[in-house]
Amino acid sequence: MMMVTTTAVLAILLSTIIMIFTTTISSKMNDDREKSSPFECGFDPKNSARLPFSSRFFLIAVIFMIFDVEIALLLPMPITIMTSNMKSWMLISSVFLLILIIGLYHEWNQGSLEWSN
Repeated sequence: MMMVTTTAVLAILLSTIIMIFTTTISSKMNDDREKSSPFECGFDPKNSARLPFSSRFFLIAVIFMIFDVEIALLLPMPITIMTSNMKSWMLISSVFLLILIIGLYHEWNQGSLEWSN
């Protein structure tokens, strides 16, 4: 048991020393303004490298993913009717569908489902 403990401590100590050593060796000095600026054939860049992103598209994609996952939760509901209590199944299903409908109404009311303004 003592040999296993000694080997584990030695392995942890050795790996820590190697990590500290490589961190100190690999630190770079970026004091040069020219080296830290973007390079485009020696000239200043004409425009931004980032493309415009439609936040409207992103919002609709997130809403789609939320409702897609909830559809996957709704699909097994008819199968579970036979194996569960009917009152509890109706209560759980009704509450789940009510939450979905309220969420859909909220998104519709906020105008998130309209593609163009």
